[in-house]
Amino acid sequence: MLPTSVLKAFTALCLLAPTVTALPNGHPNHSQKPYFYAGHDLSSLKIEEDGGFIYKDTARGNATRPVEDILGDGGMNTVRLRLWVNPVVPFDDGYYETYNLDYVTTVAQRFSKKGYKIYLDYHFSDYWADPNKQARPVAWPTTVPALAATLRQYVSSTLLHLHANGVDPALVSLGNEIRHGLLWPQGYVDVDTQPRAALNKNFTDLATLWAASRQGVRDAVKQGAKKPTIMIHIDDGYNVTLQQRWFSALTSSGQVKTSDWDVFGFSFYPFYGTAATFANLKTTLNTISKQYGKPVHVAETDWPAMCTNETGTAPELSEPSVPASVPGQLEWVHTIIDIVKAVPHGLGQGVHYWEPAWLNNTGLGSACQDAILFRPDFSQWPKVTGYSRESVNIFKNI
Repeated sequence: MLPTSVLKAFTALCLLAPTVTALPNGHPNHSQKPYFYAGHDLSSLKIEEDGGFIYKDTARGNATRPVEDILGDGGMNTVRLRLWVNPVVPFDDGYYETYNLDYVTTVAQRFSKKGYKIYLDYHFSDYWADPNKQARPVAWPTTVPALAATLRQYVSSTLLHLHANGVDPALVSLGNEIRHGLLWPQGYVDVDTQPRAALNKNFTDLATLWAASRQGVRDAVKQGAKKPTIMIHIDDGYNVTLQQRWFSALTSSGQVKTSDWDVFGFSFYPFYGTAATFANLKTTLNTISKQYGKPVHVAETDWPAMCTNETGTAPELSEPSVPASVPGQLEWVHTIIDIVKAVPHGLGQGVHYWEPAWLNNTGLGSACQDAILFRPDFSQWPKVTGYSRESVNIFKNI
């Protein structure tokens, strides 16, 4: 039998040893660094599959495989899923099914069972929510106090529903790209409001509503749901002035404290302004993480595999030295990963690619034809096949 002193020393060494956990691809993770979220938004995948779309893994002899397995081989460890409140089905000419709670629960179970972390993206709308639209759900009340109560209950009930069905999101974004607030018109804000006192007042109702959503998370945790990491997600991640004014105004009333959220999420796309440069992204991430002492994520990004307009010339992208190509996709994302990981004190903790497998929405709202990570083949319509590109490996060995 070993002496007590030796046993104590051995125990201490075990406590200091790095924790070994299994990644979704089965490889052990020995790192003691903060967890780095390498995510893909796969919200539309089941809709595609239900429509008869299939996906081929070109690295495995064009074998038909689940998209999450292909992307998992490429380093994905997190799946992002958007949640709408009461979407009307069918909509958009009948293409979509729905991103309601039942749909999200089904796909979240699928990905969670395979070991992927779930990043739940609340839209707080019956439809798309983004900087240009944040429509209040049709069935919800119209006064701020009643709306706040409804929002609080909705967040709590949805998290408890997911928990009861075996899913506890690791990451929760309370609102999607809420630069102009949420639940319009009640929660609308304009960060360009002047002077400062008027700006702060402009954010009062939004602060009330967002605080209610945050309290909904606390309510769910008290009732047994696991505590998620809370994100606030804003677009234009290259605009540090916007971010500083926005978060300062949100907290000005005291209804939302800086301790109420855990991480910042920023969208960073090359299509919507030439100021979306790597240098400007670095400035935002470093400035905001230093100012608040909180982790930062690039919550949405993508890059075109193909980008020409009707005249055959390419629209202006924010980093013109990066080619609109599959190698360009790898270069764009790898550079972003490097920038995020270089944020001081380990506060750069995630990058997420938006909808890499959406075969019949390849432009994804941009001026480019194709920004996904699978080459779509429509030659056998209505059967559609997506062939994996080399860029499915954007998170491999990062």
